[in-house]
Amino acid sequence: MSHISINQTKPRVIVIGAGIGGLTAAALLAHRGYSVLALDQALVPGGCASTFKRQGFTFDVGATQVAGLEPGGIHHRIFSELEIDLPDATPCDPACAVYLPGENTPINVWRDPEKWQDERQKQFPGSEPFWQLMATLFDASWEFQGRDPVLPPRNLWDLGQLIQAVRPNTFITAPFTLLTVGDALRLFGLGNDRRLRTFLDLQLKLYSQVNAEETALLYAATALSVSQLPQGLFHLQGSMQVLSDRLVSALERDGGKLLMRHTVEQIKVENGKATAVVIRNQKTGEVWTETADHVVANVTVQNLVQLLGEKAPFGYKQRVQKLPSASGAFVIYLGVDASAIPLDCPPHLQFMYDGNGPIGENNSLFVSVSHAGDGRAPEGKATIIASSFVDPEPWWRTEDYSGLKEKYTQEAIAKLAQYFYLKPETIVYQEAATPRTFAHYTARDRGIVGGIGQRIPTFGPFGFANRTPINHLWLVGDSTHPGEGTAGVSYSALTVVRQIQVES
Repeated sequence: MSHISINQTKPRVIVIGAGIGGLTAAALLAHRGYSVLALDQALVPGGCASTFKRQGFTFDVGATQVAGLEPGGIHHRIFSELEIDLPDATPCDPACAVYLPGENTPINVWRDPEKWQDERQKQFPGSEPFWQLMATLFDASWEFQGRDPVLPPRNLWDLGQLIQAVRPNTFITAPFTLLTVGDALRLFGLGNDRRLRTFLDLQLKLYSQVNAEETALLYAATALSVSQLPQGLFHLQGSMQVLSDRLVSALERDGGKLLMRHTVEQIKVENGKATAVVIRNQKTGEVWTETADHVVANVTVQNLVQLLGEKAPFGYKQRVQKLPSASGAFVIYLGVDASAIPLDCPPHLQFMYDGNGPIGENNSLFVSVSHAGDGRAPEGKATIIASSFVDPEPWWRTEDYSGLKEKYTQEAIAKLAQYFYLKPETIVYQEAATPRTFAHYTARDRGIVGGIGQRIPTFGPFGFANRTPINHLWLVGDSTHPGEGTAGVSYSALTVVRQIQVES
């Protein structure tokens, strides 16, 4: 018995998870005439791109910057189709100010391509041939991506979309498909340039989840170029929540439903096809089954295997189990007096530190700073959000969780105090999140973040497809299109919507 009144004449889609990928798929499907029910176990939509409020401060949970707002960019395309306004945003320029160990002058990743070229030639003499290759690969890859290929293809229609997206210049990328950034550096005699490699390790870790040695070169070309014009990274006015809120309003306007505080406990499969989901209402404890023509899962591949239980295909399950361990995050959220922020502080900074403190996998912090009037802090105050990638396992094994959290918190504040003026009198509010926090609020397996590392065996043509081995079960989110934040997961959503339309 269905608990939710729906239009039975339209194909019925259930979307599991109201992260940006799930919300985008749900809103587009509702707009294209499907009956859509989206479910999420959290209090607010947005997943890792949601926000929370404390004492007048608004903190972005995970994602703090957005790509794809420029004309032709993925968010621009989707918001245009949904006939909703793009959020107000300011371009990030520099996209990031990167401080290498022991250095007081940053490497500024400028938005203007010529300014960025001057900067990198000054910072990394002799490296320009490497950057020119990256620019060539990016131009070809970006044009290709803009024609909406389906990667990896899993049937004839997918393959047709892929072939239609190919142009002569796409073949420029072919010889580089199996190379990593490390290979390219050696190709240009830059293999021993420690400073360049450290910079690339820091930047790529944010996008690909792995270092330069392991990151697929074609993936890196996009990740390292997307912050320059005519693309760019943006800082949203208000908070990251604006993206989710607008997608929810479009979904509901077009007759779709979103239920928060509802956990999907199982995906039901009959004859190799997804047919229903088992839902638990967290407030009442009531459990029921809801049928669907299609199920879209905005979850990690690890969670997907759990939701399928014994119905998970053996080969798929094995592939997921063999994935290299994913990263979690330690994040510290600070509400501070404006006097704690240096003058002309850029919105995004990255610090790498000497020595081996407990700060994450590569002893670095990625920092986002609010600016006056951007809606994140009361007048005369500001927010600082600093995150580092960490191995999730120790956070689950430790017998002194609060002690470990406190140790990381103190270490992070001490490191940040080398740049910001952080004293007891300037810190108004502080809170920290660990992989256990992320698991609690997002239900992601072990609190992992950022998707699957973009190594050769798991990027693009070799990655996890949107089309799962189970018919009418689709995967969106950062397991299928990782590393480009909300832009990447929105691509995955658009792909699935197109695939569902062909099958309906």
